[in-house]
Amino acid sequence: MLSLIKGLHRPFSFVAIPLMLMVSAPAFSAEILWVGCGITKKAFMSELAAAYEKKTGHKIILKGGGATKGIRETALGKSDMGGACRVALDSHQEEIKVQQIPLAWDALVMIANRNNPVDNISLHQMRNVYLGRTSNWKQLGGHDAPIQLYARKGKLSGVGRTLRELVFADYDQNFTSSAKIVRSSGPLEKAVEANINAIATTGISSAKKRNVKILKLAGKEPSYENIKSGEYLLYRPLYLVTHRNTDNPIVRDFIRYAQSREGKKIIRQAGVVPYTDAIALVMKQVEQLRKATEAGL
Repeated sequence: MLSLIKGLHRPFSFVAIPLMLMVSAPAFSAEILWVGCGITKKAFMSELAAAYEKKTGHKIILKGGGATKGIRETALGKSDMGGACRVALDSHQEEIKVQQIPLAWDALVMIANRNNPVDNISLHQMRNVYLGRTSNWKQLGGHDAPIQLYARKGKLSGVGRTLRELVFADYDQNFTSSAKIVRSSGPLEKAVEANINAIATTGISSAKKRNVKILKLAGKEPSYENIKSGEYLLYRPLYLVTHRNTDNPIVRDFIRYAQSREGKKIIRQAGVVPYTDAIALVMKQVEQLRKATEAGL
């Protein structure tokens, strides 16, 4: 049974931005560097940054590199903003100088090759795949072929840490030694596109833009409505990251824009649930996972 996960979602505060900053586009333009989670970038940041530039003339340059890079480079002042799909860790000195603003909800999904006949997996089966106890697709109702699991390198990536948190309730959980380890979500997703026996976990916002099969979890699709309602079990926030003491007026203005009605409309149009549209999910997940585990889902 999954134990109660303390600190599942870190407390946050919304940044207060003077309304006058949003009245009209400034007479000058600036470039702001955003670094971070590729899943967040694909989820809504590209659309949000383009709309903000059109409105204000300020360009948001988007660079990937993962959640850890987004948090740490923002903390060090190497980027103006970051994107992350995990919370910053107080146990790591290089991450304590940031503030995280939750903007949207994403979901972790297991993906398989388009030609793989399996279309559903349970939490129990998911754990067994990662632990190496389930090693043939036949055990999941598929062909008699070896399962080739792809996993992110290390335990601090947004996907890797959240997967361990939600599915195993253990940040230090090791995966089967037969897993193929990759550095980022892009190569992981491409490997599944190319390999009929592959399986992996990634974010729904990224998976939707790949030619892969997104598996149902315990019979539930990771649809917009199922994520918003919490019916799909593996959801997590996507954060905008700033330096704790930022005084950059464009960064502060962008935060205000992202949290505005217009910003949330853009996030919805990208197929992603804005954070404040489903605020009840913050306290819902631990109990849901406990019940699913007890039911053997």
